Amino acid sequence: MDAAQTIRDSIADVNAMRLHRRGDPALGEAVGQVKALQARRFRGTYADLMVSPSFAPATRFFLEELYSDADYTDRDQQFSRIAGTLQTVFPQPVVATAVALAVLHAQTEGLDQDMGRAWACSLSAAAPDTAVAATRYVAAWRQVAQRHAREQQLQRVLAMGTDLARLTRTPGLRMMLRMMRGPAHAAGMGALQQFLEAGFDTFGQLARQRGAVERFLQTIEQREAALIASLFDGDPVTCGTQLAVTLGQAR
Repeated sequence: MDAAQTIRDSIADVNAMRLHRRGDPALGEAVGQVKALQARRFRGTYADLMVSPSFAPATRFFLEELYSDADYTDRDQQFSRIAGTLQTVFPQPVVATAVALAVLHAQTEGLDQDMGRAWACSLSAAAPDTAVAATRYVAAWRQVAQRHAREQQLQRVLAMGTDLARLTRTPGLRMMLRMMRGPAHAAGMGALQQFLEAGFDTFGQLARQRGAVERFLQTIEQREAALIASLFDGDPVTCGTQLAVTLGQAR
């Protein structure tokens, strides 16, 4: 399957899930609560990196582009609309990164929707306090399961960081992206252009510090893998308590 078709298929999957939630407001609300809690959890898990002079920009980029509860509808529509043009406008390494982003986005949306279903079945109040929300999240996670998908999702996030760092080492690419800013916006690719420029600048800054990209991604891998293991294998009460503490540390 070529890059354009992979992007179209991934975005079609995401759009189908959004359409389903529009017809099921309770599910839509539940997915929104799950996404908001996950973004808050990320801010708590990486509260130290969020204030680090070296790692704060990369951490914010991961939060805003990969772990956020933001609405990516506009970006998705652009991706789908220009999927074919993408291969002729951007160099191959950039196209590969765009494909990886679309695939990761579809997988994340699917897991979030499954979590939303489990969350909606809970008897907890619609707006629980932090402790109740943490307990509810652990229960929903274990009901959804899909351990392989969770581990694969993490590996795709790490690969995205590695790819962006690799792009910064491509001679002339930053200048090319800057020159393409106007044409990209005119062609309806502004959201993709913004993602690429933000990722390039963020990881370019990190790559200038010897070993910083590797340390950053290693930290993400260690903490996320530990969280996944705890959510699947840990004592549920202890896991819920620890998650509540992490949520309380969110900046």
